Amino acid sequence: MKKIFEVVVNIVLGIFIGLLVAGGLFLTVRGPSGTPVVLLPSSTPQPIFVYLTGAINRAGVYKLPPESHLVDAVQAAGGFADGADLNQVNLAMSLKDGQQITIPGASTLPTPYLTIGDNGLLVTATPPGGTPVNINTADVALLQKLPGIGPSSAQAIVDYRKANGPFTKIEDLLKIPGIGPQTLEALRGLITVGP
Repeated sequence: MKKIFEVVVNIVLGIFIGLLVAGGLFLTVRGPSGTPVVLLPSSTPQPIFVYLTGAINRAGVYKLPPESHLVDAVQAAGGFADGADLNQVNLAMSLKDGQQITIPGASTLPTPYLTIGDNGLLVTATPPGGTPVNINTADVALLQKLPGIGPSSAQAIVDYRKANGPFTKIEDLLKIPGIGPQTLEALRGLITVGP
């Protein structure tokens, strides 16, 4: 009887171990169940870039928040130029990334020279009223409106002028530290040394 008991225990133990092994294999071999979790990118809205031209004070490419309107771009560009035809402009128009907007009107502003600014955007420095800036009489504030001329370069131009007298030719700007041939080319047509 003891032998039968041992045989029954061995059989039950064998069946139990067999079920454990079979269950483990079943769990490891079968494919995953349910739907996989998909991670989506964050929904942080990206800024938009618009190109504003025409009867505007500072034509150029502007970086604006998403869902901006034309009024925001006009403010960033310094407002409308004299002669802008506001009856043909919808200031409430929503802007889209990469959009070019031309403000209609009779503008006397020259075609702007486009240059890459410090922030990597296209910028212009069209002088007020389309008149070239006289680098012999312009103050620091007016000089800073020129492409490639920041506060330190503008001050250096004024300081050079005070120390050495008036510039005799546009190329004399190359004597100012920080102003190279590329900046000088961007300034051609926008500056003068005479009345």
